Amino acid sequence: MSEYEGAGKRRAEKSRGWFRRHWVATLVASVLSVVVLATSAYAIGMMNSLGDIDRIDSTGTIKEETRPDPAPGEALNILVLGADAESDNNNNSSSIAESMAEPEWPVGSHRSDTIMIAHISADRKHVSVVSIPRDSYVPIYDETGTEMGYNKINAAFSDYGPAGAISTVENLTDVRLDHMVIMDWDGFKDMTEAVGGVRVYIPSTFYDSSQDITWEEGWQNLEGTKALKYVRTRYGLTDGDFGRIERQQNFIRLVLKKMISPENTRNPITLQRTVNSVAENMTIDEDFTNSDLMGLAFALRGIQVDDVNFLTAPLAEPSISETAEGMSIVNLDEEKGEELYTLLKRDRIQKYLKQNPDAELGDTKEID
Repeated sequence: MSEYEGAGKRRAEKSRGWFRRHWVATLVASVLSVVVLATSAYAIGMMNSLGDIDRIDSTGTIKEETRPDPAPGEALNILVLGADAESDNNNNSSSIAESMAEPEWPVGSHRSDTIMIAHISADRKHVSVVSIPRDSYVPIYDETGTEMGYNKINAAFSDYGPAGAISTVENLTDVRLDHMVIMDWDGFKDMTEAVGGVRVYIPSTFYDSSQDITWEEGWQNLEGTKALKYVRTRYGLTDGDFGRIERQQNFIRLVLKKMISPENTRNPITLQRTVNSVAENMTIDEDFTNSDLMGLAFALRGIQVDDVNFLTAPLAEPSISETAEGMSIVNLDEEKGEELYTLLKRDRIQKYLKQNPDAELGDTKEID
């Protein structure tokens, strides 16, 4: 994969083009995480940043007989979790890797309010991202693959760690997960600062009481803490968590576009800052090697941001209800979900999108 022939300006130009073509590595590693490293003069310094990424054994405790069979072919399915230490006043200073090193997983110390499956087709021409609402009421499985009863799906990670999250999502979807990526939402905050902010459209003015912030109608350049508040917002809107999922997906899409814009790719300092912001806030499974990331990025070099499909797990009717104990939950459509995950497992998710065009995330100006 070496492209070291030539030098000077010619070499620098190659690095910029390579970065623009290989942006999908960001999607692979947290749906906007590992910024693809150039194979030019900037490469050595950036590649060193991959050593800062925490790696964990995410599946070692799961009993193999409890897992779905690997899907045929070369398609990849990656579980992406957005961990938020400050969400719902959950203040925790320990990293995922530090918690994994403890004798027992610290129950409740980490929460994952963003749960996605990134599907990469075998021909490496399509990428689809399926979000699962955090309040989805499903059977929860522990770190060994043992069913522990029903709860909101984000309880799997909080109570049983990465292996519990993998086991729960695999049992829900019957899809074998090949890798796991966990991104601290602070990483998104740092990334927006590294690229100088991201332009987001607010369709109408509203007040988020939980964060004490008023979002004004129109285009806004969001970065840092304000960008983080945007992806956390769920109060003040009628669609609550569903709207938050769309905002998170839209934010990911917009950040990706900013990351591969000329103003970013032509600035080696900005590139390095972006890579660092990712590496310092990300955890991946130990089997997801640097070589795997680079090879996958190269294979996906022809995909553009607008070619990535974002959708949400099918919802039942009513989509929201309460348990006997008064807990508000999200109801998933099991029949429609089985259709989606079966096609995903068969690497035919594009068929699902053709049959269900409204399932895909809309235009950026349509997102609240």
